Amino acid sequence: VQLQASGGGLVQAGDSLRLSCAASGRTFSTLAMGWFRRAPGKEREFVARIGSSGGSTHYDDSVKDRCTISKDNSHNTVYLQMNSLKPEDTAVYFCPAGTRTGIRSSRYDYWGQGTLVTVSS
Repeated sequence: VQLQASGGGLVQAGDSLRLSCAASGRTFSTLAMGWFRRAPGKEREFVARIGSSGGSTHYDDSVKDRCTISKDNSHNTVYLQMNSLKPEDTAVYFCPAGTRTGIRSSRYDYWGQGTLVTVSS
């Protein structure tokens, strides 16, 4: 499975961004997806996850009121809509995939390159 995240950029605090992750190489509808991020000098952390059908979602407390994860099986893409961005959201965002889902990175089988989000104050 190949994964390509995109949509990152430099924004100001309070702005919104929509990250996208395009997948190929396996039937997308069988894959659960997640979003993780790694801030400068910090460990990679869970952001959100979604089940293979797109019907089950879960968010980290730090983003649950500001972010929405969605999955478009017809376009082999998962999205992360982020609103009211804060400087502490600055990180490289990754979109792993796998047959299992969860908040631990070890639950996912496939990882691609991330996309950088920088939020200025």
